[in-house]
Amino acid sequence: MYRQFLAARDVVFVQDAGAQARYSEVIVAIHLEYAMPPLDHIAAPAVTKPLRQIRRLPGPFALPIVGNSLQIKLTRIHRDVEQWVQRYGPFMRAWFGRTLVLVVADSEAVAAVLRDRPDGFRRPLSSSLVSEEMGGIPGLFLAEGTEWRNQRRMVMAGMAPGAIKAYFPALVTVAQRLQRRWHLAATQGQAINLDGDLKRYTVDIIAGLAFGTEVNTLESGEDVIQRHMDDILPAVARRSLSMFPYWRYVKLPIDRRLDRDVAALSAAVADLVQQARTRMAHDPARRERPPNLLEAMIAAADLEGSGVTDRNVAGNVLTMLLAGEDTTANTVSWMIYLLQCNPHTLARAREEVRRLAPDVAHFTIEQMDSLDYLGACASEAMRLKPVAPFLPVEALRDTVIGDIAVPAGTLVWCVMRHDTVSDAHFPDAQAFQPERWLAEGGEANNKRAAMPFGAGLRTCPGRYLALLEIKIAMAMLLGSFDIAGVDTPDGGEAQELMGFVMSPIGLTMRLARPQ
Repeated sequence: MYRQFLAARDVVFVQDAGAQARYSEVIVAIHLEYAMPPLDHIAAPAVTKPLRQIRRLPGPFALPIVGNSLQIKLTRIHRDVEQWVQRYGPFMRAWFGRTLVLVVADSEAVAAVLRDRPDGFRRPLSSSLVSEEMGGIPGLFLAEGTEWRNQRRMVMAGMAPGAIKAYFPALVTVAQRLQRRWHLAATQGQAINLDGDLKRYTVDIIAGLAFGTEVNTLESGEDVIQRHMDDILPAVARRSLSMFPYWRYVKLPIDRRLDRDVAALSAAVADLVQQARTRMAHDPARRERPPNLLEAMIAAADLEGSGVTDRNVAGNVLTMLLAGEDTTANTVSWMIYLLQCNPHTLARAREEVRRLAPDVAHFTIEQMDSLDYLGACASEAMRLKPVAPFLPVEALRDTVIGDIAVPAGTLVWCVMRHDTVSDAHFPDAQAFQPERWLAEGGEANNKRAAMPFGAGLRTCPGRYLALLEIKIAMAMLLGSFDIAGVDTPDGGEAQELMGFVMSPIGLTMRLARPQ
């Protein structure tokens, strides 16, 4: 055994002093166990070549001070970085202004980084600073360490599948409103603005689930909370990706308007928290069986040792609204577009819906669970058109990614759409093939390369709700209508716009009643 171990020692990778010491301890232990000759006669273990330094990685030419910032455009920054990766490889460097950035596109390395959260990596400090400047209401999205763990327990109590299933009838009610709105458009021959209608759909669902109060933007127009969110989301994206924080020195009219929107939204959410506390005080049974996410989070926050305050509760309500509106709406938009571009997949998805869940008025959770092909269509849409095509994080300690030394404080730009559109991981990767997510798709597809909801402990807690929203909306659409067409502004391929999330630009849909 000892000699077999020594014979294999050349394949042992020693990446740091600690690993070197542990290797030596193993040698000594085996030597003592087998009473072998003195260690002086044993060759030293082979050590791999030195770790690469970020500054020496390949990457685009950078100018002094501004770095590569003039080579990218914020509205398509995801595409610009993806093109760099195609040229320079899955591990490369870039300069965002004066900040040196490690760009990682290898899916295994990205997964390892995401699994090392929250202890090894956090969201960039700049994102936290932007949050503080915009009111500083803490939520799970930006929380770190112990604060994140405390809030995670609270949020999961309200986002558990059982809690969402109890809310299922309300989800169907919102889908029926969307059906009525689209029926009117189909009858009148009007084109449907997918972005606007699907955001109303998601806001009505999330607001009702989160607050326990009826919000009906689909039939009654804009809600005050939605109006403020529509102004805040573009500002969050703009500031988070800005190379220079000018607003800290000069306030433009758009920045002063943002301050007013943030203050109004914060006051509205604080009032909703207080209303929920009043309801729970008058009806103690609501604390045992909370009927909505807000009251579930309050009940969890009030448990002894929770470490959570009403400010955290309010922050997570805002997080749910901000993170849940655009992400789900844009995924449905992309899914409709891709299905329309692939008539054979559209026909198969429609057949499944009309066979298993034909009537939105009688939808059940079991029916939604049975729509396997529709679920595969959602997975395939998220592979090709992820609403979060990149995820920046910051190293909390000195670490190693692949064979690259990463000092604490390094900004790591995780590219989420690289291996997912590579033929090495998904055969015929550019094609929309939902079958690859089913058993019939075979073993060739590397499904682990796709991480639309993240990975590790910080996987999106709203995953189940998002998938259910997607299935309900699509089942209503395919069961109630025929899609006559999905149009882009210029009649060509749908273009991607990077804002708070990645969205299609200007998609409109024409519907007809089924023949």
